[in-house]
Amino acid sequence: MARSDIPYKIYLTEDEMPKTWYNLRADMKNKPAPLLNPGTHQPMTAEELQGVFCEELVKQELDNDTREYPVPQEILDFYKMYRPSPLVRAYCLEKKLNTPAKIYYKFEGNNTSGSHKLNSAIAQAYYAKKQGLKGVTTETGAGQWGTALSMACAYFELDCKVFMVKVSYEQKPFRREVMKVYGASVTPSPSMTTQIGQKILSEHPGTTGSLGCAISEAVEVAVGNPGYRYVLGSVLNQVLLHQSVIGMETKIAMDKYGIKPDIIIGCAGGGSNLGGLIAPFMGEKLRGEADYRFIAVEPASCPSLTRGVFAYDFCDTGMVCPLSKMYTLGSDFIPAPNHAGGLRYHGMSPILSQLYDDKMMEAVSVPQTRVFEAAELFARTEGILPAPESSHAIRVAIDEAMKCRETGEEKNILFGLTGTGYFDLVAYEKFHNGAMDDYVPTDEELASYRARLPQI
Repeated sequence: MARSDIPYKIYLTEDEMPKTWYNLRADMKNKPAPLLNPGTHQPMTAEELQGVFCEELVKQELDNDTREYPVPQEILDFYKMYRPSPLVRAYCLEKKLNTPAKIYYKFEGNNTSGSHKLNSAIAQAYYAKKQGLKGVTTETGAGQWGTALSMACAYFELDCKVFMVKVSYEQKPFRREVMKVYGASVTPSPSMTTQIGQKILSEHPGTTGSLGCAISEAVEVAVGNPGYRYVLGSVLNQVLLHQSVIGMETKIAMDKYGIKPDIIIGCAGGGSNLGGLIAPFMGEKLRGEADYRFIAVEPASCPSLTRGVFAYDFCDTGMVCPLSKMYTLGSDFIPAPNHAGGLRYHGMSPILSQLYDDKMMEAVSVPQTRVFEAAELFARTEGILPAPESSHAIRVAIDEAMKCRETGEEKNILFGLTGTGYFDLVAYEKFHNGAMDDYVPTDEELASYRARLPQI
């Protein structure tokens, strides 16, 4: 296959870097439904949310109309440590697949946290510091968000309390140790240190935990300790706002070389990476300026978009957080212990859920053995060991490129490479040893969770 004049890696100059975040909601005809008070079922007010979240973040969460938010200079200065991230043309993968498709990926793993999560972690830590708080609490699944927030809190000298999903705490000891390097305390969730954790353990002895469990514990600690607030690494509108830096950099780089993607693919758990990547492209589609095909890729073992329902549900297992209208499997859904990657949240971002319900994007679910097959192929051709989460997007990018080989179409395929997999070697070991299987929840199991959804 002949090379074009597109370089392997496209970097932006410091002057070309975006100086604003893009609020996709401003261009959505159907806005995400409001968060509801779990007691009254009325829309949450700013005053109510400020008891849990930082004041400035509450404003961002509720703002459906402001299209652009200036990025504070302190955050821009931090971004310069690892941004702009490269947009890479996957020439070697294209050659291996013998496809006429042109494959690009936005690589977000070139920082110590190993993922895109740092883009929002530094913003949330900044606003906590600006408010004069002592510290923040959070949850983490695979550990990328906890690592990123630990780094951000160390930078601003904030205390950081992390509740890590128990199965990940046990499977990924080095990820938790990195958090401790940056000064965070890390507790396996559910734990006996909170009332909600004790309740969950009494009802589900031996549970391996879920993000919903960890969220409940983190919120309890934040609310119960003066000077602390809770921060979240995905799902929320404010997080997708911060992550829009991914898509904005990508679009600037592609426009620079006259590249228009036909297909844009991202892994989807809570939605932060996917929402950030597609934001400016989806904005063009919503405004009628261009058209793109968007594909959300989720694990078959936690299929909130492809097998969930669009309904109001609790954001956490302990049922203390606001109700969010989203595609959900049920707040007490817990992925199988053999689920090797992140992407284990029971629901999807309200923004992405609304766009999916409006048929502005597609969703597919993939089994984890096929995900790891794609991860190894990518590692052997492109030289980067990808995170299991990212590899969901790689899987579908490869599938779409193979379709192009069959049809002869020269499509431009863009996907998000959210991070690296060097802390995920236990999962790779299971794959190599044949100890990984493709558990998929049955319709009966999912129906039992749906039956317990709140009646709104």
